[in-house]
Amino acid sequence: LRSQIFVDKSGLIEKTNRCVRTLQRYICVSRPRRFGKSLNMSMLKYFFEIGNDQAIFEDLEISKDKELCDQYQGKFPVISVSLKGAKAGNYEDAKAMMKYIMAAESRRLYDRMSGDKLSEKQKEQMKSLMSDNMKDTELMTALWILSSILKEYYGKKVIILIDEYDVPLDKAFENNYYNE
Repeated sequence: LRSQIFVDKSGLIEKTNRCVRTLQRYICVSRPRRFGKSLNMSMLKYFFEIGNDQAIFEDLEISKDKELCDQYQGKFPVISVSLKGAKAGNYEDAKAMMKYIMAAESRRLYDRMSGDKLSEKQKEQMKSLMSDNMKDTELMTALWILSSILKEYYGKKVIILIDEYDVPLDKAFENNYYNE
């Protein structure tokens, strides 16, 4: 007979918000492997992001803090990228994988927005970002461009979640293209 255990980690949201309230702009969560960082990042995305089903947090620890939920839950545009897939044996392949990751997130966000609220320039920028063949300069500025568009579109600050940020760096070091 197997028993099932549910661990409510939603209390992390309150701790994250405590950092936000102190005007801390960046939070780096560096824990050992298999510690649940990716799961927690996904939870933060679903809590903060505009348009997500808020009912998934009902009856969890975080739902007891009504004021926090009313103020932050479902109120922000969120860019969420995982660089876990950016494992490459050379610089060109790594760059192509990064472009694919940014294009996929750009498509996800574009699908959530109403095209009629975007300017022609923003539509053009989004189309470039959604292409796996984006220019290298677009890749280098993708987070900035995307967050600028979202901030203007929603009129709110943007939350950026980057998971597995060290994977491309580790592979670059391991495969001798770190300097590139």
